[in-house]
Amino acid sequence: MLPLKEKDKPIVQKLLSAGCCARCILRFCCTRVQAAYRQPQQETLKELLAFISDTENSKAPDSAASVSTGENKSHDASVSEAAEQPASKRAKLEHNETNAGSEEGEDAAAKSHVCVVCLGILQEFCATTQAVKIAEAVKAEKYEFDTLVLSVSLPAQLCVREHSCWLHVKKEVRDKGLVLDKDDIIPLKEAFKWVVQGLVAKQLGGVAVVTKSGLEVGVEFTHEATDGDCHFLASVCPDCFKPTKNKQSVFTRMAVVKALEKIPDASFLRHYPCPPARPSSCCSLQGVQCLHTSVFIAGRYNKFCRSLPQTPWVIDGERRMESSVEELIAAPVLSSFRAEGFNFSSSGREDVDVRTLGNGRPFAMELINPHKSRLSRVEMKQLQETINESSDKIRVRDLQIVSRDAMSRMKEGEEEKTKSYTALVWTRKPIQRDDIIFIGEIKELTLDQKTPLRVLHRRALAVRQRVVHSMNARFLDPHHFHLELKTQAGTYIKEFVHGDFGRTKPNLCELLQTDTDILELDVESVDVDWPPAIPE
Repeated sequence: MLPLKEKDKPIVQKLLSAGCCARCILRFCCTRVQAAYRQPQQETLKELLAFISDTENSKAPDSAASVSTGENKSHDASVSEAAEQPASKRAKLEHNETNAGSEEGEDAAAKSHVCVVCLGILQEFCATTQAVKIAEAVKAEKYEFDTLVLSVSLPAQLCVREHSCWLHVKKEVRDKGLVLDKDDIIPLKEAFKWVVQGLVAKQLGGVAVVTKSGLEVGVEFTHEATDGDCHFLASVCPDCFKPTKNKQSVFTRMAVVKALEKIPDASFLRHYPCPPARPSSCCSLQGVQCLHTSVFIAGRYNKFCRSLPQTPWVIDGERRMESSVEELIAAPVLSSFRAEGFNFSSSGREDVDVRTLGNGRPFAMELINPHKSRLSRVEMKQLQETINESSDKIRVRDLQIVSRDAMSRMKEGEEEKTKSYTALVWTRKPIQRDDIIFIGEIKELTLDQKTPLRVLHRRALAVRQRVVHSMNARFLDPHHFHLELKTQAGTYIKEFVHGDFGRTKPNLCELLQTDTDILELDVESVDVDWPPAIPE
């Protein structure tokens, strides 16, 4: 039995006459009982016809009473005759009054119509055959998942048609002292999901279809008359429709909704039929798209090669190095998670000729549309070993899956934490061991570093203050010494050593009063406590 009330009867009558399907009528009656939408639409239609038939039959005693009081007998007779009409015949007669040219004598409950509101979405596409198509499309993608969320994209003109039907019943409802707010109407997407989600879940072997999941299955519907149904809005509300490069039509769902909010009822009724005209065709299922939310992988890497860039090195369209840290790590990871792409980031970056030693540099990868979203601890350990065995140029450690929110901790360390370096320094003027002892006594040295010439093409020109917290010099020979530094993250070490034509002040040239240059540089530690260490 449908959960309808007396106040719903005028709505049911008006919408049946207008050509609405049974499920759309339930939506306009604000029915939130999901089981009502899941029963076959023909059964729902029969119940609706019986529901309004009760209204007509209840008028018969009133007619008899009016005869006894001497009121107009011809009027009483017509009321009694109407009450005796079968509900299906009355629905057919109402339909003929509002839709000229419909076939005579055909039962409304049996006649197949495309709904004037949903254009068949809640009719043809709520069947098991459609659920099978959706499920088969998901299976073909070979995702590994426990749950999924179903998203639905609808043609924009369904908003227009729903608005028209709402205006159609609004006056009748208001005349009876009732209220039907447009926001109270059950959204078409929601009703569709109530019917289809269970059918899809069954076809997928009982996989739960939920409101939030890593795997999104998108179902897109289109209709050939979208532009035609919406065209009048462009002239009435031109500000709502602006061409964009990526959209084939200006009549997007958001633009149409915005226009309907602005247009007065009287203006809408002048430009669009109320109720909507009978459609000549139903919607089409454009396709089923599957997309898994990103998975985030984190770890630390060491780089042992002085001819390996962190990311692919391409200049003027020409590749300069055969590989990179990013690619050496990404290839096995993409294969394990069967992802379509990735975004690589790290806590700072080293130059191509700089090694990263110690406990390594924190890095993270966003895996785009992974078809496998979970790896066990053993599988992650095997993946780490695969990366390490693939090349002697890098090594990774602490490889693990992290959350999107955890990624921010790595970025926080780029400017706030400290880093330690070892540099091999050359001096033009011969030096003695005693000439560099004073370097170890320098603490908290503040540098003013103008954007280095070598990175000016990719970083804005600015003067940045950085701090060298401590230094220590180890004499090698009259023209070479090792310089150990602990600095604020973001300090340009090479420029501090050679001065960058005076763009970094103070610099080592000024401190030693001779030209100096950096021959080799190693990152000894990146002091970011992330990601958590994994015991070996």
